[in-house]
Amino acid sequence: MGWVQAGDYEVALEDGTVVCRNAAGRRLKSVPSKIAEEPAVVGLRQLVEWLERHERECLADVERWMVRSLAVPAAVVARTWPDPAWRAVLRDLVVVTDTGATGFLRDADPERGIGLVDLDGDTVRMAAREVRFPHPVLLEDLDDLREFAVELGVEQSIGQLYREVWHKPAGLPEDRVAVDDYAGGRFDQLRFLYGRTTSLGYQVRGGQAVCPVLEGTRVLEARVWLGDFDPYESTETGSLSWTDQHGSTLKLSEVGPVAWSEGMRMAAALYAGRSTEKQEEAA
Repeated sequence: MGWVQAGDYEVALEDGTVVCRNAAGRRLKSVPSKIAEEPAVVGLRQLVEWLERHERECLADVERWMVRSLAVPAAVVARTWPDPAWRAVLRDLVVVTDTGATGFLRDADPERGIGLVDLDGDTVRMAAREVRFPHPVLLEDLDDLREFAVELGVEQSIGQLYREVWHKPAGLPEDRVAVDDYAGGRFDQLRFLYGRTTSLGYQVRGGQAVCPVLEGTRVLEARVWLGDFDPYESTETGSLSWTDQHGSTLKLSEVGPVAWSEGMRMAAALYAGRSTEKQEEAA
């Protein structure tokens, strides 16, 4: 954008930062404090805050589409594409169209349709009505896609191809309802575990870490017991289980691939913050 008058100076927005120059046109290292309250400076700083918030919201929305493998109208993708914040998040994600095509998203236009680099490396366009941003656990040949992405120089803003995934093992006991792989992670104080849970973006409810997951049309929750006692007492991570929308515990055989992967991802991330012998010795 162009320069705007602010007292005896001019200001502009450059790469998300308010910059300033004096009457002689010389760029200054920072905006002088005496014009900090000038309407032009205040307005630009508010714009910077809005743009940063907008970028975070775009990132969160698209990540939610991906985690839920939602079908999104192609018209919505095309309408948001001109916005740099939306385009930065959407570009290079693996999408599956309702026409059956799979590829890396490179363009979206109301007239020309969806532009993809398909799995043969060809650039194609199609008049799709919907596109789906699959959760990586649902992508076949995920390792091959990762290798192909490296060849193409793909850089994804959200962790789709490189998001950690866990595949449910076959042959689980029919009556089993919990996983103990990441149970027993010791924390010196419960509040440390609560803090880690919220910093990772998960909810804490009823002494449990909770991760809501949309599996097809079902709303499920992955849950890990944290504790609901004195926040200064020590605790350990508990078992991982899943519940349906009514709060009923599911058998592991009833847990779908996305809910399984996201639940295991949460449990592993919580466990990774546990107290270790080295930490305890240092303390």
